[in-house]
Amino acid sequence: MGKKSDGKQLAQNKKASHDYFIEDTYEAGIVLMGTEIKALRAGKANIGDAFATIRNGEMFIHNMHISPFDQGNRHNPTDPTRARKLLLHKTQIHKLLGQSKQEGYSIVPLKIYVRNGYAKLLIGLGKGKKQYDKRETAAKRDAQRDIQRALREKQKVAR
Repeated sequence: MGKKSDGKQLAQNKKASHDYFIEDTYEAGIVLMGTEIKALRAGKANIGDAFATIRNGEMFIHNMHISPFDQGNRHNPTDPTRARKLLLHKTQIHKLLGQSKQEGYSIVPLKIYVRNGYAKLLIGLGKGKKQYDKRETAAKRDAQRDIQRALREKQKVAR
């Protein structure tokens, strides 16, 4: 009997698409301790302020907040924002390291989800947006919303 693929999304960084142009994404495993996976499944994670760094050929995520599990035991980690190791292939880490050294690029966590029973983190290589880029993106989104609204109204009249 194989593992089932649920792919349930546990947390999402909604600010990432607002602040960055996401150019490339990677799926990374997360090294968790004790009851952190139970807290994740309960939806007690926040990656809004999180960022990723590369040290000594290994990738870590910082400021990812996982609240302690309520029905936990002595294996509950004491620091909810500790640095957690991310599991990637060495070639992916080297590629990300080279690209993130460029001006304006950073490694941004996008969402946490469960796949085949394991917690995964989707990270993206993002280039920071300027203020005028953010306004342009908002204007495009509003224009698209107005177009969709007009099409719906036209379909209602045609009926």
